[in-house]
Amino acid sequence: MGPMPLSELCVEDRRVLLGLARGSIERGLCGQELRVVIEEYSAVLRTARASFVTIEVDARLRGCIGSLEPRRPLVMDVVQNAHSSAFGDPRFPALTFPEFERLDIHISILSAPEPVHFASEEDLIGQLRPRVDGLILEEGFRRGTFLPVVWESLPEPREFLRQLKRKAGLPADFWSGDIRVSRYTTESIP
Repeated sequence: MGPMPLSELCVEDRRVLLGLARGSIERGLCGQELRVVIEEYSAVLRTARASFVTIEVDARLRGCIGSLEPRRPLVMDVVQNAHSSAFGDPRFPALTFPEFERLDIHISILSAPEPVHFASEEDLIGQLRPRVDGLILEEGFRRGTFLPVVWESLPEPREFLRQLKRKAGLPADFWSGDIRVSRYTTESIP
């Protein structure tokens, strides 16, 4: 089976993924893991896909962890990333029971990354598609990504790229012929 087009997720698949993410976090609050029997899910949800799970409490970021490459079935990826977002994001302490009651979960299903070919930083900036592209920037052993939703807070392409370089551990004004960039799109739930 080839890559799944983003539109293949039906309403029921979306509901199932949100329920699994919430269940994974709820079980994690009790120090347990959510057990998933892969055969119980639709073929679409059993397909290897990359995902990110973002959690917010009172409309503020509380965790965001994901995978850039499809390494496991989508249901397993979402379950693991939800748990990691709640309890393993190094920017935040572990989620608490009171926060769980005020939790919003957002799942982003990623398309396969495609390399962006560019001759210069200006050329790259000119190719960016605000509010559409998620980007992966790599230089040597450094790597960073911004989901397409980040365009909401960084709508200007030049600043988007500058902040992505900083996220990758590079200076905002850094440029090198060794920089590699890939783009992807996401399907967001909800």
